[in-house]
Amino acid sequence: MARGASGRPATITAVAKQAGVSISTVSRVMNGNAHVDPAIAERVRAVASELHYSASPLARSLVLGRTQRVAILVPDLENPTFQSVLRGLTRAAARDGYHVLVADSLETADEEGILALETRRCCDAIVLCAPRMPEDKLRVLLPELAPVVLINRESPYVPAPTLTADYEAGIQPLARHLYQLGHRRIAYLEGNPDSVSNTQRRTGLARFRAEHPDADVLGIPCGVTFERGHDVADAVLASGATGVLGFNDLVAMGLLSALNERGVRVPEQLSLTGFDDIPFAKYTTPPLTTASVPVVELGEEAWKRLHALLNGDTPDHDLSFRPRIEVRGSTGPVPGL
Repeated sequence: MARGASGRPATITAVAKQAGVSISTVSRVMNGNAHVDPAIAERVRAVASELHYSASPLARSLVLGRTQRVAILVPDLENPTFQSVLRGLTRAAARDGYHVLVADSLETADEEGILALETRRCCDAIVLCAPRMPEDKLRVLLPELAPVVLINRESPYVPAPTLTADYEAGIQPLARHLYQLGHRRIAYLEGNPDSVSNTQRRTGLARFRAEHPDADVLGIPCGVTFERGHDVADAVLASGATGVLGFNDLVAMGLLSALNERGVRVPEQLSLTGFDDIPFAKYTTPPLTTASVPVVELGEEAWKRLHALLNGDTPDHDLSFRPRIEVRGSTGPVPGL
C-alpha cells in the first residue's frame, strides 16, 4: 500500500491539501475525468506521485459506479471449448483493468435465466453463452442483462452484439471429406436437440444430403460429453455406418475410447470426426480429424464489444467465424476400397 512521509498510507485528503484543491477534484482527476482544468489535473497528479498515492479499487468503483468486473455464463465449464473462450475473454479484459466472474449452468437450461440475472447483479456486464435458451425467454431476459454480448447464437430479434461459429457451413466439409473417402453411410452423433448449434449442424447435413443423394446420413441421439460419446458405441456399430460425425470433439473422443475397448480400429474399420479442435484433439490415437473454431479469438472479440458498450460506444459488427477443417489420422478410405 502507498504511504506518506509519516509511514501511514497516503490519503486523498493529504493530496487535496498539498495540491490546494478539494477532495472531489482529486477524485475526479484520479478517475480520469476529462472535465478538470488541465493545469489543475497536472498539479494533482504531481502531488499524488510525490506522495505515492493511488485510489483504492473499492473507492474507484464507488466513484465510477462500477465494480470493474464482468461475467461470462457458459453451459459447461468442463468443456475445453468454453475454457478457451474464457481464456480469450479474461486476457483481453485484464488489459483494460477488468476481472471476469464465471458462472456455469451445468447444462441446465431451465436455470440459465436465473443464474444470468444473479450473476449480472455482481458485475458491470455479461457475456452470455446459452445456446439452448428458447428465443422468447432470451428476448425478455436481454434488457435486464444489458450490457450483454451473446456467444454461439444469433437472431434478427436479439438486440445485442453476437459472435458465432458457422456450424452449418462447418459440418458440410467434414461430411464431404468422408464422402470423398468413399463413405456412403454416415452417422451423426447429435447434440442436445434444443441447442441452436445442433440445429445448425443438422441444417448443414440436410444440404449435404441434397447435394449427395446417394449418401445416407442417420442421426444417433447422443449429447455433448465424453461419457455420452462413449455410451453410444454399440448404437454406432449397429447402424452399419462406416463414417461418424461427432457433435464435438469430446463426443468423438468418447466414442474413440469405446471403439478401442471393443477392438475396432480407427480409421481402418470406422472413420471418425469431431468438431471444435480442442487442444487434446491432435493428441488422440489416432489424431482427430475435426473442424477448428478460433474460440480464444471469440473471447477476445466478445470483450471488445462488451468494453465498447461499457464506455457508451458503438460496438463492432457481429461476427460469424467459419470453421477450418483439420484432416488428421482418424479418417480414411471406406473399408474394402
